[in-house]
Amino acid sequence: MKLVVFILNREELLEQVLEAFVESGVAGATVLHSAGMGRMLTAAVPLFADFQDSLKGIKPANRVILSLVGGEQTVRRLERLLEKVCGGLSKPGNGLLFTVPVDYARGLRPEEAEA
Repeated sequence: MKLVVFILNREELLEQVLEAFVESGVAGATVLHSAGMGRMLTAAVPLFADFQDSLKGIKPANRVILSLVGGEQTVRRLERLLEKVCGGLSKPGNGLLFTVPVDYARGLRPEEAEA
């Protein structure tokens, strides 16, 4: 089992991204509001105010989507769909996708545990 983490920088794509999760076979996900370090530093620490110029056009918030998935096939299918929705993930600002191995989980619905 793997924890899939996707950081979405363009909130306007959230609905399409969640549709990609469903289409790839993901049974459920958690969506969190978040903000990047650069955005937080420029807002809270005057020393970094000059850094704001480099952030022009970047939204003040993003979303983190977390989901437990069964295997590599689901991750690859999800990656292909996310690239269609967000553009190539190798381009900065389109999103960040990574997985973390999970060796123990409790509280899963039966369809999630089988994945």
